[in-house]
Amino acid sequence: MTTITCIEDLKALYKQRVPKMFYDYTESGSWTEQTFESNATALQHILFKQRVLVDLSQRSVASTLLGQPVTMPVALAPVGLTGYQHADGEIKAAIAAARFGVPYTLSTMSICSIEDVATKTSAPFWFQLYVMRDRDFIRRLIQRAKAAECSALVLTVDLQILGQRHKDIKNGLSTPPKPTLRNIINMATKPRWGLGMLATPRRDFGNIIGHVAGVKDTGSLSEWTREQFDPGLNWDDVAWIKDLWGGPLIIKGIMTPEDACLARDHGADAIIVSNHGGRQLDGAPASIQVLPAIKAAVGDRIEVLMDGGIRSGQDVLRALASGADGTLIGRAYIYGLGALGEAGVRETLNILRNELDLTMAFCGCTNIANVSGDILWS
Repeated sequence: MTTITCIEDLKALYKQRVPKMFYDYTESGSWTEQTFESNATALQHILFKQRVLVDLSQRSVASTLLGQPVTMPVALAPVGLTGYQHADGEIKAAIAAARFGVPYTLSTMSICSIEDVATKTSAPFWFQLYVMRDRDFIRRLIQRAKAAECSALVLTVDLQILGQRHKDIKNGLSTPPKPTLRNIINMATKPRWGLGMLATPRRDFGNIIGHVAGVKDTGSLSEWTREQFDPGLNWDDVAWIKDLWGGPLIIKGIMTPEDACLARDHGADAIIVSNHGGRQLDGAPASIQVLPAIKAAVGDRIEVLMDGGIRSGQDVLRALASGADGTLIGRAYIYGLGALGEAGVRETLNILRNELDLTMAFCGCTNIANVSGDILWS
């Protein structure tokens, strides 16, 4: 049995157990993957100040996100195709997050539907929205999220057009996936994964199939999705979405102070500083590099969250000290899910909390609410 000590251990086990096409889907960025790589490396260049002889006997990393108490300022980010990483993956990740006490975000492009997750979990979750040309579908999708009592809507605004990811093209990973012979052979070497997928009825895009006229199977879904991402999406649409939703609205995909201010002025309750994990505009800066300027621009009038490159509790602390009110993790929990299912997601969260707590203590801080740039070397 492999001893798990860090996220990298989970990643190694994940690589062994999940088919290559889905591993590559997670571990890839667009074009040269410069931005994908820099998300993580830029965080590593931020150095902590160690302080000593501080009473560390009482410590807390508990916080709030959008007014919701959380055990630490981390949420699980929306990840498409999570149900292909592990059978019933979205359900298992949502259960793990609820039991741990942090938010889970369900993707529009999930395998398990909104209703699947709501039925299997007790805690409210966030729902991430991709806006399609079919506005009637979007209207009904938002209503379904409301009926499921989702506690926040995460509007992703950086996918009007798709970035090119070379690995996905080579692996035949479309929407839905169309495995090549090589991928089918590779899947046959992953019996743990295969048996799980055979045992679940959830193998299609649950939020779409059966909910769009004419889309009844994966073949018709492929044709529909090719035409549906809306390049015409603009700031005027945000008011319509916010009014239809009526609850807390988070805008994901903000990378400049100008867009952060526009999001605030258009009624967003929070923003996520995010370059889509380096999967859209290659050559853009890392999320952490633009975070301080964005926080300075909007101040405390709106919550500022960040994702991109977070692989440890230390990275969470670096983001908080750089101005974030909270963080989201994507790849880190997918490693845990693919490696060990629900237990792997819990292990990911436990690792992050332990690393966050200890690093905060080494920096002489005992409460996450008091973390500031003072714990970093400039």
